[in-house]
Amino acid sequence: MTLWAGTVLATTPKIAVLDVENVTCPACSITIEKALDKVPGVSKAQVNTEAATVTVSFDAERTSVPALARAISDAGFPAKARPNGG
Repeated sequence: MTLWAGTVLATTPKIAVLDVENVTCPACSITIEKALDKVPGVSKAQVNTEAATVTVSFDAERTSVPALARAISDAGFPAKARPNGG
């Protein structure tokens, strides 16, 4: 049992899909990814320019979907979470 002492149990990441406006090129994707990199708890972001969506894996104890949407919107790409996350 001493093995468990000091072991941090990782929480299962949550996944949110957000609809994003004005995403037209690879540079847009890079800008969005950089904005999300600054949000504590984000572990992965994938931008789909064709579908105009961003799929984000994150730690719900460190951030929230509204915070993700705000970070993307503040980067110049108005974002809204999809109902039920996907």
